[in-house]
Amino acid sequence: MEIEKCINQKDYLLIECRKGLIKIIPYTESIIRIRYTLENQFSEKESLFVEQNTQQNIHYSVEEKKDIIVFSTRKVHIQINKNTAAFTYMNASGGLLTKEPKRGGKTLVPTEVLKPVYDENTEIENSYNVDGARAKAVTTEHVVDRMAYHTKLEFVWDKEEALYGLGSHEEGVLNLRGTHQYLYQQNMKAVVPVLVSTNGYGIVVDSYSTMKFHDDIHGSYIWTDMDSEMDYYFVYGPGFDQIVKNYRYLTGKAPLLPKWTFGYVQSKERYKTQEELISVIKEYRQRQIPLDLIVLDWRSWTGDLWGQKSFDPERFPNPTEMMEKIHKLNAKLMVSIWPIMNNEGPNHLEMKQKGYLLGNKATYDAFNEEARNIYWKQANEGIFSHGTDAWWCDCTEPFEADWFGEIKLEPEERLFINTQEAKKYLDPGYINAYSLLHSKGLYENQRQTTERKRVVNLTRSSFAGQQKYSTITWSGDIAANWETMRNQIADGLNMCVTGIPYWTLDIGAFFVSNRDQWFWDGDYQEGCEDLGYRELYVRWLQYGAFLPMFRSHGTDTPREVWRFGEPGTPFYDTLVKYIKLRYRLLPYIYSVAGWVTHQDYTMMRTLAFDFRNDPNTYNVNDQYMFGPSFLVNPVTDPMYYESGSVEIEGVAKKRSVYLPAGTEWYDFWTNQRHRGGQTIEAHADLETMPLYVRAGSIVPIGPTIQYTAEESNDPLEIHVFKGKDGSFLLYDDEGDTYEYEKGAYATITLRWEDQNNCLVIEDRQGTYPGMKMSMKLLLIIIDGGKENVDQKNITYNGEQTIIDF
Repeated sequence: MEIEKCINQKDYLLIECRKGLIKIIPYTESIIRIRYTLENQFSEKESLFVEQNTQQNIHYSVEEKKDIIVFSTRKVHIQINKNTAAFTYMNASGGLLTKEPKRGGKTLVPTEVLKPVYDENTEIENSYNVDGARAKAVTTEHVVDRMAYHTKLEFVWDKEEALYGLGSHEEGVLNLRGTHQYLYQQNMKAVVPVLVSTNGYGIVVDSYSTMKFHDDIHGSYIWTDMDSEMDYYFVYGPGFDQIVKNYRYLTGKAPLLPKWTFGYVQSKERYKTQEELISVIKEYRQRQIPLDLIVLDWRSWTGDLWGQKSFDPERFPNPTEMMEKIHKLNAKLMVSIWPIMNNEGPNHLEMKQKGYLLGNKATYDAFNEEARNIYWKQANEGIFSHGTDAWWCDCTEPFEADWFGEIKLEPEERLFINTQEAKKYLDPGYINAYSLLHSKGLYENQRQTTERKRVVNLTRSSFAGQQKYSTITWSGDIAANWETMRNQIADGLNMCVTGIPYWTLDIGAFFVSNRDQWFWDGDYQEGCEDLGYRELYVRWLQYGAFLPMFRSHGTDTPREVWRFGEPGTPFYDTLVKYIKLRYRLLPYIYSVAGWVTHQDYTMMRTLAFDFRNDPNTYNVNDQYMFGPSFLVNPVTDPMYYESGSVEIEGVAKKRSVYLPAGTEWYDFWTNQRHRGGQTIEAHADLETMPLYVRAGSIVPIGPTIQYTAEESNDPLEIHVFKGKDGSFLLYDDEGDTYEYEKGAYATITLRWEDQNNCLVIEDRQGTYPGMKMSMKLLLIIIDGGKENVDQKNITYNGEQTIIDF
């Protein structure tokens, strides 16, 4: 692809090649957009996820040499080979970040975009499966809608470089090097077309079609199925936090979720009546087990009116009164809603009459703004107006074709039949973006309706930019076995490294038993009566206590804590211990959530976020940082029971833990101190998930409470782990309005000076309605071992306070 001419424009560089045009556009000094087309001009299509007005007025320079062109901002240099247009990306000091093959790395292959033809005579096949209602159109006629391109962007990655991202998939792969991944939306697959490298850069691909990632025998590249041109962003960090910050600058900030979202969430398939919902909340209160949110899964509607957004008057005779009772119990309610509607219910008929259904005559067209507004109107009138608090937008990848049969299809076959099904109803260039638009409609319309409740949307799919719509993605309908739990850790980390901050899963897995279908693949026929499942569930909940959303859910067997024993028994007591720990850590967790919104931070962190200079962390796929302080190490192997309550003998109650180099670590449970850069065998009996705290950490720990809004007169504990200087920004606000966007929040900087053995509490910055002007603090200084603890009680009145130890 020989270069013929370079044309400097005010805000971009245009390169005319013998075959095609390349445009290099600096959005910031660290974000460079690259476009490539074979047409005479670039596409005018608007991005679905890049924010408007993100392109700054950035000075760039162009230097032409004999064989290369060098495009430079203050932070990024791109060398372009004049003979092949191969790109080499470098930092400001000339260090190599990544490059394309010498022959060039950009390929466009013309392809026809086919569009199915539907009319009033189109045959529709309605059906149900375990994933809900399904409607499939039978069509044989297609027309050519337009011409587009397959795109292929190739790289030559460093041997030692690790790559993460692309969303949450089901294989449990963390470092993507040497692997491949098919990027299409499906139950247990959530796509975010973002790669992040330990060499200090990210790649954001602006494509909504099917994609493939390869770093294997077929080459090292990103391929897209159907685009008008190649369009991507090179994002320089070099730290992962800076890459994420730049990604969110480009695609939108993550709003702050309400404080109660970070409490314990009880769900199952399914609570059937308002009496059942309320009785479960009362049982939690009676047992003094903390709880903030209960979930109403599918069939809130009447009879078979799938997708109708309203309450069945027989089972929910007074939903407004129900919500008043739930709120008096200091709990919240999340309700499941679906994009598919059939059986001629009122919502379905309204969408049909207005022409807002896709070709299967059942799924609403989320790409149509007016259809999104009608969808909200229905959800508001039927559900939200009664006082409900949160949405569960289920099945947001609404077209699947492989949830059947005893044998799971081969990956390539799954890719083909699922994407072909989606292409029957959605433009092939946009099939990955349905959940993005669905989430947009819900978020924007709720915010127009009220600013008094923050939007919460638990959804099964994701895409770049979706973080700006207050979504939490969960990993789909997974099965209860140890391998699945182990895989989920890496799956969640690869979601969060893309810049999507909120991810969760079904604690205990959705499918617990084993049945005929390939996906119903749990190991426990007796559900929570099986001691093997009780052990797995405990380990899963320990892990879940350190996820952005702490949520139990699934079918087959009940999930309430008392289903796993009674007080005094090990399973029950351990479950309660970790739920209570979650609540004690809320001052830490909510502060970190504040950083996510205000500083573009990431809560759930693959180890390369904090230890990019320690290559030993690159392939650690079962440990992660939760905020700046906690190294979380879930136990992912049975130690006590196999399936069928068969007792295991001779298994050590330990797990290997790698402690990253560059710092010391404290065992959270014993305060024992360890040097970093080593692997240890950590104590891990049933009630102990190995948990370590980085030296220099300052961790605020609250009192035991029953719900996030509960007031307590007990002091806030400030735990300082000696060994390094450290700081922590304590954040708080009202908890569930958007007043924080207007500045209604408060922060307190806590600083530990290790050499001086001194804690500095700076002046409080900001205020919000209801804020306590003074705080009782218990300062706890930890120096290794239970005996090496110093503590002091103080009262903080908002002014700088210096405490020497």
